[in-house]
Amino acid sequence: MSLRTLGQPPQTLDAAQAFQGAFELQGNAEQGDLRFLTPLGSTAAWIRWNPQGAELLAHGETRQFGNLAQLVSQAVGADLPIAALFSWLRGQSHAVDGWQVDLSGWAAGKIAARRTTPEPVTELRLVLDNAP
Repeated sequence: MSLRTLGQPPQTLDAAQAFQGAFELQGNAEQGDLRFLTPLGSTAAWIRWNPQGAELLAHGETRQFGNLAQLVSQAVGADLPIAALFSWLRGQSHAVDGWQVDLSGWAAGKIAARRTTPEPVTELRLVLDNAP
């Protein structure tokens, strides 16, 4: 997974927040968990969510959120379309205002999405090990 949030002017990599790393995902938009892994395979951060809320476990701390969308917005600095993201993972087109998604590489396990409006510009790239 690669996620970049580009700052407002100038929109350069220097002004970006970026994350890149391996992950394990289970569940769906309503309930699941997501683990971000270190290069050695241990868990760097763990996100769990269900209809009652979401929590982020990282650096020995647990932070609570009302839902997954709030958690992601706080952690990333931009909103990600959670329901659409799970559709994209299944190779299904799901239109979201301001987002462009490229599913042409889905059969090979590659998904790319970019949000241009509203700012900040956000780019998401996924490479899935268990491609269909």
